[in-house]
Amino acid sequence: MTFAGTLDRPDSREPGAPVAELREWLDRLEASGRLAIAKPGVSLEFELAAIAKRLDGHKATLFPKPLGHSMPVISGLLSDRRWMAEALGVRDGDLLRRFQEAVARPMPWQEQPSGPVQEVVHRDIDLAKLLPLPVHNERDSGPYITAGLLIARNPQTGIQNVTIHRLQLNAKDRLGILMLPRHTMSYYRMAEEAGHDLPVTIVIGVDPATLLSSQAIAPLDFDELTIAGALRGRPLEVVRSLTSEVRIPANAEIAIEGRILAGRREPEGPFGEFPQYYGERADQHVIQIDAVTHRRRPIFHTIVGGANEHLLLGGIPREATLLASLQRAFPGVRDVHLSRGGVCRYHLYVQFDKRQEGEAKNVIMAALGAHYDIKHVYVVDCDVDVHDPAEVEWAVATRFQGDRDLVVVNDAQGSKLDPSTRAGVGTKLGFDATAPLDAPEMRFTRIRVPGEDSLDLDTLLQSPGDAHWRVEAGND
Repeated sequence: MTFAGTLDRPDSREPGAPVAELREWLDRLEASGRLAIAKPGVSLEFELAAIAKRLDGHKATLFPKPLGHSMPVISGLLSDRRWMAEALGVRDGDLLRRFQEAVARPMPWQEQPSGPVQEVVHRDIDLAKLLPLPVHNERDSGPYITAGLLIARNPQTGIQNVTIHRLQLNAKDRLGILMLPRHTMSYYRMAEEAGHDLPVTIVIGVDPATLLSSQAIAPLDFDELTIAGALRGRPLEVVRSLTSEVRIPANAEIAIEGRILAGRREPEGPFGEFPQYYGERADQHVIQIDAVTHRRRPIFHTIVGGANEHLLLGGIPREATLLASLQRAFPGVRDVHLSRGGVCRYHLYVQFDKRQEGEAKNVIMAALGAHYDIKHVYVVDCDVDVHDPAEVEWAVATRFQGDRDLVVVNDAQGSKLDPSTRAGVGTKLGFDATAPLDAPEMRFTRIRVPGEDSLDLDTLLQSPGDAHWRVEAGND
């Protein structure tokens, strides 16, 4: 099965170049044995998500003909950190640096008169019939769009914002949307105060760079599509939406055009979220759908709530932003990592070259204030690998004492999706797990066996067929 063959132009990608389109990435996953293809007839209710989650982090999953639909569904596109680096054409260790460069030097998009995403147009809208909308977790309130890039324009400046929201199917032509107090909400309030709806377009099925750029922690009025262009190494091609001024990726699979209605709220949720709990049911904003466009033979992308793809997509851009922010104030910061156990949001590990006592606590306070999601910060020395949770736990176990090394901040703003908080207000902690600078030399020197890392075991061990555990008799 070949996906790039439907791109209507030859594949000119050089080896190691960033992936330009979703179908190109699918071809690469399939060629390397990282794409599982399900049998036809998989149910959209739970079964599709169950299969995708079982393969999470190992293989992406394509569902060619889910039950009741002819439109294929893909999940798990970026469920491994190494896949993200590969899709951007960089080594694993250069992923954050590449993202930082793209944010620092964005590349304006190029508008085209038309694009594949508008090859087929629907004005009579019934989303459940048009699109294969899955139900993921057992107590989700119904079908959701989970991998849709919602693009909106500032009603005053015209500058766009790109983000991902959970989108509940409320009616055949209406979606419920959970908006947190960030940029889309700011644009909506501007429109609502002026008595207008906010035009938006939801784009589904984009290349990895565009998907990743949507999660950048950028200032208000910073169009994330310009980050996508920088990550790809060439301007992103966009087209104008049919019903608004919103510009969208020309080579996306599907576009849903509509308006966030002024003054309208409807019940939304529960929904399985990234902390591995359900977001509660509440009255939320509503999107009225005006048109749906898509490519010929489109592919629908879904992200299973709480799975690796969900966590990593939010985690990697946050890491890049946090690293840049901390390094501006503390040049000794070498690396950061948002751990999988901390749902790639709440627990931050910081590798730090400490030169003065007290510095690590300043790093902790800066990190806790850098993003409201950060709940616990662990600062460790440069001999500790922050990408290995066991290494960080070892540093806390052997270099941390609660009476002198713990930072506590009560009643701070946190994540409203953290069920342990009081409506998002809770306690933040910092762990200074760095060794004292004046400690005796041998006290915090790690043990090591010389030559261990450079051994060539193939030359030193017998092959399985030649070896036996019983020692041959020899001379006494």
